[in-house]
Amino acid sequence: MFEKGRIGVHQFTILTILFTIGSSILIAPSGLAYDAREDAWIAAILGLIVGLLLVTMYSFLRRQLPQNTLVGNCEELLGKWLGKAVSLLYFCFFFILAALVLRNLGDFISTQVLVDTPLQFTHIFFLAIIILGIRNGLETFTRTSEIFLPWVLTFFFLMFILLPTQMKAGNILPILGQGIKPVVRASVPLIGTPYLELVLFFTILPYVSQTKKLGKSFLTGVAIGGSLIVIVSLLSILVLGDDLTSVQMYPSFSLARRISIGNFLERLEVIMAGIWFITIYFKLTLCLYASATTLGEVFRMSEIRQLYLPLGMSLVVLSVVAYPDAAYFIQFASRIWVFYSATFGFVIPLILLLLAAIRRKKQTRSS
Repeated sequence: MFEKGRIGVHQFTILTILFTIGSSILIAPSGLAYDAREDAWIAAILGLIVGLLLVTMYSFLRRQLPQNTLVGNCEELLGKWLGKAVSLLYFCFFFILAALVLRNLGDFISTQVLVDTPLQFTHIFFLAIIILGIRNGLETFTRTSEIFLPWVLTFFFLMFILLPTQMKAGNILPILGQGIKPVVRASVPLIGTPYLELVLFFTILPYVSQTKKLGKSFLTGVAIGGSLIVIVSLLSILVLGDDLTSVQMYPSFSLARRISIGNFLERLEVIMAGIWFITIYFKLTLCLYASATTLGEVFRMSEIRQLYLPLGMSLVVLSVVAYPDAAYFIQFASRIWVFYSATFGFVIPLILLLLAAIRRKKQTRSS
């Protein structure tokens, strides 16, 4: 155990909300509208349902596995060396996810906010803040999330009540006019990001108190975060229409630009950007924390703080070379990432669950 502190189920719920929102709140509506058109919000609901089913499986898996940590379970059920190999693959998954999230942030800032600022400078500056926060431990940055969550929810509430004057109900009609296939196809990338990535929380679970309420807390957090993605997708279609939403890289940012009350309440996209920085900060922090924790446990390290700086430096390089441009990322996220994340978020956990059931059955027979 690298952490001396503990977090409560309420704090765990907050982390789950912020992680689920993450970068998806800004980029998900575009991908959903590209395939499902005016039914993008239905695709978001379908993705949320699958996400809740995945969380239910994770909660059941946590109760069945013999060890308390992800690496411990892999080594216990797969053997020492194969377990270490699978654990290192999980480290790669968490680390690549961190690089992609960081690049999403850099692309947004370099195209929407600070156009002339080099990408590397944005990455280094943001990572420096993350490393400073994470060095104080899980409990510290989790308590910080309690401060920021009300601001995130407040702005989404304001956007929901200030945009109705620009909504056009006809934009969501006809419902399921193209059938169910485009809706299912659109929901697949959303399942990959963020729902299959929730397997990362297996690295956090050992430090959560009141484990009896953990399953309900996990479901609540994902339900709230996923519902916000559904709401933003619906607002994007109602206000922007499916054509404009599908070609916009950041539809929710464009939504905030549409808010105008009189001549004094305008340019709220800056607040939207600030809210997105908060959610992506916590998602990236959790990714870096999970990477360091997994790597440290594989190599039986007594302290992981010394890993943050070298991992952060490597992350800057990987985030820059991860993909050449935004168009490549869209193709990668929609066609490849979901299968990659499904390997770690569904296939391996399911194998571990089956092995745990077989072992328990053998133990029952022998006794």
